[in-house]
Amino acid sequence: MRLFPWQKQTEFFSHTEQEQILAALRAAEQRTSGELRIFVESRCRYVDAIDRAAELFFQLQMDATSQRNGVLLYLALADHQVAIYGDAGIHEKVGQQYWEAEVGKMLRHFREQHPVDGIIECLGDIGDALHQFFPYDQSTDKNELPDDIIFGR
Repeated sequence: MRLFPWQKQTEFFSHTEQEQILAALRAAEQRTSGELRIFVESRCRYVDAIDRAAELFFQLQMDATSQRNGVLLYLALADHQVAIYGDAGIHEKVGQQYWEAEVGKMLRHFREQHPVDGIIECLGDIGDALHQFFPYDQSTDKNELPDDIIFGR
């Protein structure tokens, strides 16, 4: 049974690549109270990928984190679209230019045919920013959202 109706397992990445991405996601989250998720689908339903990322962010209830520090990486691979949506807590700290720079890094890797490297670099960078502003506190922090890659259509 799937948790979300749009969730569909598709072979966008090999098993090894998925494990590399998840390892980077977990490593980033170990240093922060922030939450990272990845949503991958073939095509974006909207002209602007950030609109789709925002829609998914709220559908995935990523705005329910206690410090409003969730971040969604959105990838529409066939459409060559990427977006990052950060909740209010982290967005206030890093600003729009930060997200745009991270998207630019991912797109550069994608153009060079190294999408996994781009995702891993982006996860590391965002993990660093989250650590700076929302460091991990063993006594209070818990993993509020699943650490997985969500595959759409």
